Amino acid sequence: MAFSNKSAVLIATGALLVALAACNGNSAVPSSQSGAQTGARQTVAESNAAQPAVDTTSILKKLTKDVVIGTTIDPTNGDMGPRGLSVIQLDYHFKKGQLLVCNFDDKTGAPGKGTTIDLFNPQPSSSPQTVVQSSDIEGCDGTTPTSNNDVYATGLTSHLLTGFMSNGKVVKSYGKPFVAPLSLVDAANPKMYSAEYIFGSDARTGGIISFSINMYGNNKPTEVGSGFDVNQKPDWGKLGPSGLQYEKKSNVLYIADGVDNVIDEFTNVSELLVPKEIVVQDKGLKFACKYPHTTCGKVLFSGAPLNAPVALALLPNGNLIAANTAGGNTLVEISSAGKVLDTKVVDTSSTAGIFGIAASGTSDSNTVLFYTDTNTNTLHELEQ
Repeated sequence: MAFSNKSAVLIATGALLVALAACNGNSAVPSSQSGAQTGARQTVAESNAAQPAVDTTSILKKLTKDVVIGTTIDPTNGDMGPRGLSVIQLDYHFKKGQLLVCNFDDKTGAPGKGTTIDLFNPQPSSSPQTVVQSSDIEGCDGTTPTSNNDVYATGLTSHLLTGFMSNGKVVKSYGKPFVAPLSLVDAANPKMYSAEYIFGSDARTGGIISFSINMYGNNKPTEVGSGFDVNQKPDWGKLGPSGLQYEKKSNVLYIADGVDNVIDEFTNVSELLVPKEIVVQDKGLKFACKYPHTTCGKVLFSGAPLNAPVALALLPNGNLIAANTAGGNTLVEISSAGKVLDTKVVDTSSTAGIFGIAASGTSDSNTVLFYTDTNTNTLHELEQ
């Protein structure tokens, strides 16, 4: 079979990396299951070189206006308790900028019984529109759109991570190694011939599980990360790795460790391929990495003012917003260099309420932040 010039270059690059690893006395890193189509694994040094410049501007300080978008109570079955929140990124089936909200409770308020995902326009007085109603996502606690606007969601009670078409039809459901899926994110690597991965976290096993949804990469759900601490509190009080956010330019996955009050990052995550490739140790502060020259973990920030963070949002300038859900409903802004820039209380109730946050915008001047509040069953926008 004839190879294109691109394939030849990719294969040669892969061979060179293996040779270099051998010269350095290291074992060769495993190739991707898709062979020449995905090319050689990027080194951590190369990944770090791609990191965007650090922006120390606090966006949270600029977000002084809190606008109620609308009620999150589902119009078809009365589900409530909004959890996961995500933003549509392109005009296809949906409109760019629209919002997806996952309902954790049923109409009686019973936690872990919600089965719906609703769509909102990002304007005040927006009414929810049911996109998905399925027992496959019972206890829905996370949602993300893909590159073609399929909708994937996690069900803490159903023990499944499930993909849906825009009309609500099931694409595929994934069980084990998912046991108590807590959050998820789509990670479409911008490179040509690259995999589009879904990363999910688990509140029972403390694992990070990934699988590809296109023709490249590893299509089998694999626990590529493990070792995060979890607690055993029921329903909404359950904590573990969550708030997953993916930064394309640097190919980094951010993870909130709500048990230990740490935000970690996994580097070069599109190259995570084998079980337990990264093992988190010492309460989220250390990492044992099978292939440290390719993929590994590091601490972005730990300690106060983090207090049981559950949700994360990635801002256009690279900063992160963490929601201290069970710790005072406080938002904490942290730069990509790990510096705290600001904090803001958005719900003064003593009951955990802020489980979903998501950012939208293209610059510091037009960034907005959306959040869900389970105490009032409302969707809000913080704007400048």
